[in-house]
Amino acid sequence: MAISPNFIVVRQVWGFNLIDELNLVRQCVNEFPIAAFDTEFPGIIFTDPVPLSQLSPTQLYSLMKKNVDSLKLIQLGLTLSDVHGNLPTYGTESRYVWQFNFCDFDPECDPKDLKSIAFLKNQGIDLVKNGVMGIDSRTFALKINAYVLGPRSGLTWVTFHGIYDYGYLIKILTGKQLPCTYHEFRMLLHTYFGFLNYDSKAMAKELGLCGGLEKIAKSLDLDRVAGESRQVGSNSLLTMQIFLKLRKEFFPIPVHLFEELRMKLSPLPG
Repeated sequence: MAISPNFIVVRQVWGFNLIDELNLVRQCVNEFPIAAFDTEFPGIIFTDPVPLSQLSPTQLYSLMKKNVDSLKLIQLGLTLSDVHGNLPTYGTESRYVWQFNFCDFDPECDPKDLKSIAFLKNQGIDLVKNGVMGIDSRTFALKINAYVLGPRSGLTWVTFHGIYDYGYLIKILTGKQLPCTYHEFRMLLHTYFGFLNYDSKAMAKELGLCGGLEKIAKSLDLDRVAGESRQVGSNSLLTMQIFLKLRKEFFPIPVHLFEELRMKLSPLPG
């Protein structure tokens, strides 16, 4: 079943309604056990003169760590679905995805890429409102650990080019800078997110499909059905659409090929 645009609502989560919204998430994770997420952060401030395709996995991880350790999360988008593309309704005519807004980032004094910040503002992200009403990442870490996460949650986690997405969440969840090695990072990923982790970009690459989220969605004849481009609630939904279509149409058999993509985070190996 394809995800249609009818009555899809992006639920905005702030400091004042965090507990209520996490309660809603907890209520439906058994019925909707696939979780796609996306993050928004203040760009990339450290780069390497060597093309990413020529960097070793150790170098790629070190570059990601350097950026994540120095920057702060702005938003987290979350979509929950079953294998048929159904989204939570809570008995209403609408279907829901989530957008968590954080207060940690101060655009006046925190490190950032200025072009990225300008672009985010043009996309409608109100950084001043985030600072006043947003979620403290320390509170978020405590609550989501209690309500959602853990290797026994049974959730399948999906990202698109997700190494930075996991990086920011692991930084928040541990309250520390990322570990020095990719091996240690993967151990933490298993601890918080279990072993059912897929990267839609890595899956698409197996089929010869390259490019960003919008380009790969277009290659698969998928349309954005909710929210604005570069808003993470909408991005998480589009990530889910890509994953479900790839899983249904390109990876139904043999099962071992699909299973081999677990934990294969683009651009790092599994």
